[in-house]
Amino acid sequence: MSLARDVTTVGGGTLVSRLLGYIRDAGIAALLGTGTVSDAYFAVLQVVNFFRRLLAEGALNAAFVPLWLGLRGGDDGAANADKFTLRSLLAIFCLTGIVALLVVVFASGVIGLIAPGFDDARRNVAVFFLMIVAPYVVLAGLVAVLAAALNAENRVAAVALSTIAFNLVMLLVLAWAFTGSEPLVAGIWLAIAVVAAGLTQLVITCVVWLATGKRRQRIRSRVPDRTPTLFMRAGPGLLAAGIPQLKLIAAAAIVSSSPAAVSWLYYANRLYELPLGIASVAIAAVIVPRIAASLRDGDAHEFAGVQSRAFEIALGLALPAAAGFALLAQPIAGALFERGAFGPQDTLAVAAALTAICAGLPGHVLEKVLGAVSFAQGDTHTPMLAAMCGLAASIIGGVLLFPHYGHVGAAAAIALSGWVGAGLMLGMLHARGWLRLDKTARRRLPRIIIATASMSLVVGGALMLADARFPMLQTSASGRLAVLAVLISLGVALYMAVLHGLRVVRLTDLIAAIRRKG
Repeated sequence: MSLARDVTTVGGGTLVSRLLGYIRDAGIAALLGTGTVSDAYFAVLQVVNFFRRLLAEGALNAAFVPLWLGLRGGDDGAANADKFTLRSLLAIFCLTGIVALLVVVFASGVIGLIAPGFDDARRNVAVFFLMIVAPYVVLAGLVAVLAAALNAENRVAAVALSTIAFNLVMLLVLAWAFTGSEPLVAGIWLAIAVVAAGLTQLVITCVVWLATGKRRQRIRSRVPDRTPTLFMRAGPGLLAAGIPQLKLIAAAAIVSSSPAAVSWLYYANRLYELPLGIASVAIAAVIVPRIAASLRDGDAHEFAGVQSRAFEIALGLALPAAAGFALLAQPIAGALFERGAFGPQDTLAVAAALTAICAGLPGHVLEKVLGAVSFAQGDTHTPMLAAMCGLAASIIGGVLLFPHYGHVGAAAAIALSGWVGAGLMLGMLHARGWLRLDKTARRRLPRIIIATASMSLVVGGALMLADARFPMLQTSASGRLAVLAVLISLGVALYMAVLHGLRVVRLTDLIAAIRRKG
């Protein structure tokens, strides 16, 4: 229950942030549609999201936390841990500063690499946008270190708050852009907003980290420099963490010769990231300290229990999410995006890509959890190897499928890559004896599958009934939102009821645990 409680805290913050992000994306869709400016803007966002995922979503955290815990547990532990954090901030500032400078200098080459099919108009706009957002790379690195330090201190709510603040800043700028800006001007302001939002995140995490009264005295002490160890451990893990975004960048490059395809893939992936972010990012942030602590204490029972609960929570979120997104892909895309410059044909294109990519959601989530187990064991090479094999599968699959199925084929290749990576990780970790499932997990996991199947049958039937009996609801944005809200509520309620009935989870226990946390 303690693990589920912390996952609920981080996952809840991620959920709020992602929901705000969808409001932002819905506004961008209405403002920019799927034309030249939107393709250029979303191509640049691939670079932004790559560095955000590379630095902020698990790998640096996974390498940082065990080192921080080791320093914190020794003599003069608080001073050692704080000095380690400060030195890590300085090192990441230097590294990301060099990267940001290179991005500015070689902006044209970067766009040529990630969108080789762009015409001159889209390429020139994308280069301009990329030069504006380049400073975000530095901000993302500093935020990642501070977030890892806060996670190590179990102050996970502050990290969640900073991600929410990022999207709030973006929404404020977007609202201002709707006052009459031309698409190109609006795109410029949205690029500036990325940097402003990253700066806001940095201020929040820095203030929270410095909030402890004796922090200034602690960081003045002389302690061993462990930052080289941090980057040696984090290097392969950082590469593995960035590979999921590389898959999307590769898919966008493959489809970039097709007008609007980059935008369609971006919108589909943004929808896909809601369950992926909640299930994988939240678990990775919470499970690494728990596994590291259980390994340090030599507690095999606790080690197996933490892993088992993580697998249950991961699949308990990923399986129904994948089924629900596949069933409701068109209503979701239409309700969120179909307005303004975003038309019905765009809805169908995004829905098709979302259906294809969601097939890989359980695999991608399992890959994240297995990566957390490997990181906690001090092995960062295995996740990197599995992720690189998945990247190769997505590129090869995308190249083969795009000529026949367009952007949907590229999305399907991304889905396949998740299962390739998860399968390799399962095999390698099992061979090393690092996987532990207790009897409770063996009992619960099949029941989670049963609950998902039950929910899918009911929601699918309800969707067909709504289309047949109430077709008029699909003609308006409010009608589509109403139908979608009813179907999602029905699916969630039924799924939780079946889990409760099968004795997989007791809602009263989870609520009581959350209240104790508060």
